[in-house]
Amino acid sequence: MRPYLDKTAPEVWKAAQAFSTTVAAEAAARGITAPEGELIKVRASQLNGCAFCLDLHTRQARSAGVTEQQLDMLPIWRDTELFSEREIAMLLIAEATTLTPLDDHAIADLEDARAVLGDETFAAAEWIAVAINTFNRVSIMSAHPVRDRRSA
Repeated sequence: MRPYLDKTAPEVWKAAQAFSTTVAAEAAARGITAPEGELIKVRASQLNGCAFCLDLHTRQARSAGVTEQQLDMLPIWRDTELFSEREIAMLLIAEATTLTPLDDHAIADLEDARAVLGDETFAAAEWIAVAINTFNRVSIMSAHPVRDRRSA
């Protein structure tokens, strides 16, 4: 069992939480809705293979209003028509920010997202993706467990 980064360096963890709080406030101020933000977090967590964050953010996504069908189809979202233009922009940002380095396809996706969202909302969505990628890495490196909720 590896040490939990959040427990072994609590001051760094507090700074990470403060960063996340600032990102969330900026996103809300730029008009990003809770469901849109959760789509970014869930998609990045899927791509990173972060079980802890995926478990947390799928629950939060449902609470925020993301449909079960959207969550079920998220791994193949490009093959569906279940997402709005803004939701697609959020997913493009989630994927490009997570699957680095940027290639020509990712750069084109980001430009498409920026055209939909405008500069300020686009940048705020990128910050959400940067933040969840940070938390994914903390949870992966800490091997944070996923609790079985079947008996809860």
